[in-house]
Amino acid sequence: MAQVTFKNNPVTLVGQEVVVGEKAPNYTVLANDLSPVTLQDSAGKVRLISVVPSLDTGVCSTQTNKFNQAAASLGDDVVILTISADLPFAQARWCGANAADAIQTLSDHRDFSFAEAFGVGMKELRLLARSVFVVDKNDVVTYAEYVSEGTNHPDYDKALEAVKEATK
Repeated sequence: MAQVTFKNNPVTLVGQEVVVGEKAPNYTVLANDLSPVTLQDSAGKVRLISVVPSLDTGVCSTQTNKFNQAAASLGDDVVILTISADLPFAQARWCGANAADAIQTLSDHRDFSFAEAFGVGMKELRLLARSVFVVDKNDVVTYAEYVSEGTNHPDYDKALEAVKEATK
């Protein structure tokens, strides 16, 4: 299991760590309108899944904005999903305030389904650990980064390169 700290304090991750080369596990999260969303809702597309503890923090906001800006150059075969445990209403407010219209924000607040499926739930905080995953058109995980310190940025360049490789 990935070892993660948050503000330099160790946290316990719940769920199963995903492994590159394996089929991505399914999950159910909520869209901003409270409708359920699963992995299969974006079947046939390359998915960049950006996971953040809370959109209302500096690093999470920067991470989400960076991937929103990158979306235009990735093409129509790519979907960018940002998943957090924030309430859907807070996610919608954040998207409106940041003109984030090229990504889909999804809430894992209700069921913690994504947290358990991808092994990113921080038990002590009931937040998601910062991470990035790329899932190809065949639902295979081609990239996984569990950021070791929750207040650090992920490797944006590696994640975007993985997306480009998956679209070839």
